[in-house]
Amino acid sequence: MTRYDDLRAARARYLGPSLSLSYERPLEIVRGAMQYLYDDEGREYLDAVNNVCHVGHCHPRVVKAAQEQIAVLNTNTRYLHDHIVSYAERLSGLFPDPLQVCFFVCSGSEANELALRLAHTHTGRSDWVVVEGAYHGNTTSLIDISPYKYDGPGGAGASRHVRKVVMPDVYRGPYRDGDTAGAAYAEHVKEALDAGGDQDRSVAAFVCESLLGCGGQIVPPPGYLAAAFDHARTAGAVCVADEVQVGFGRVGTHFWGFETQDVVPDIVTLGKPIGNGHPMGAVVTTPEIARSFDNGMEYFNTFGGNPVSCAIGLAVLDVIEDEGLQERALAVGGRLKKGLEELGARHQAIGDVRGLGLFLGVEMVSDRSSLAPAAELAGSVVEGMRDRGILLSTDGPLHNVIKIKPPLVFSADDADRLVESLDEVLEETPPE
Repeated sequence: MTRYDDLRAARARYLGPSLSLSYERPLEIVRGAMQYLYDDEGREYLDAVNNVCHVGHCHPRVVKAAQEQIAVLNTNTRYLHDHIVSYAERLSGLFPDPLQVCFFVCSGSEANELALRLAHTHTGRSDWVVVEGAYHGNTTSLIDISPYKYDGPGGAGASRHVRKVVMPDVYRGPYRDGDTAGAAYAEHVKEALDAGGDQDRSVAAFVCESLLGCGGQIVPPPGYLAAAFDHARTAGAVCVADEVQVGFGRVGTHFWGFETQDVVPDIVTLGKPIGNGHPMGAVVTTPEIARSFDNGMEYFNTFGGNPVSCAIGLAVLDVIEDEGLQERALAVGGRLKKGLEELGARHQAIGDVRGLGLFLGVEMVSDRSSLAPAAELAGSVVEGMRDRGILLSTDGPLHNVIKIKPPLVFSADDADRLVESLDEVLEETPPE
């Protein structure tokens, strides 16, 4: 047996069998640096899919902040410490009013779990409206509001407290006119909000990713969130924006994805990029909702908001600002999207190119008229790109969307290399 065989055998023995590996020939990654990953043989891979290491793998400023603080103190929030106050002030200052109050947790799943508690406590309600194809986290209650999971293999379907609405997808969905689709899709949110009225089951919150990741890198049509939020608030529900995938400047034009829809949520959840790979998350909400949550039951998180995490969070914000990474996401993402669209003019298998900034999706089809999904082709393309030293992945309910979400240090040269390599792979890969 080879060393790889030994590793895989040990993994199968000691880790849960539901934990998967990427690629037909899995990689043993031993080092990361900015937009690159390196395997055990020293081969370099351009990472075009890891949106967790937001400002780059092992960014020296983030590493230094972690090292310096962990060498001095790491404890919980029952003691006064300036880091948590400084970070909360800095983070909340990046949000529009009245989003001012921060809760710190350790993951995006914890953030969304807390958001459900906040919404339930504030409204006294227990039903939820969610979007088809959405994924919000790995806890039991979050699987219950994640159609991507409960409608998938091993899923048990929607619980009685969850109402699923049509994904606002102007490529594959029922409404495709960009001028009217937003309001049309939002009407389904209104219908869902009204659905339980005769059973006295009112909705606590409309929960929506600002841009849908597992749904297939979907950008909602203009006006969708504005109309959906209006319907939710009219029904007495609060509006939760899940920014775990797309926050912190990734969309380029704005710091937060929800801002592209010209709305202000009641609760925003953060994770993944917030700590550049360090386990962090946060919930930002209004003073009114925070007061409702202060009902006598203390909220405490052993690790959330510890000094090391806050030092890392501050360093991430510093790097985004000092290195102009939001502006880079806009420029490089625009260049990359244009290159992908040009490929779509030459390769019939590319049905759609979509996204904002460095949050992009390429939907693969076997027929542009019927939109028949080409999941096998998408998988083959990802494997071909891996062989060329570029890491991508697939997503979407039909598993036919190539997702592109690199660290924001991705360069124009990286974008050009990705497009050129994808062109070569598509030329060599037979269509379905």
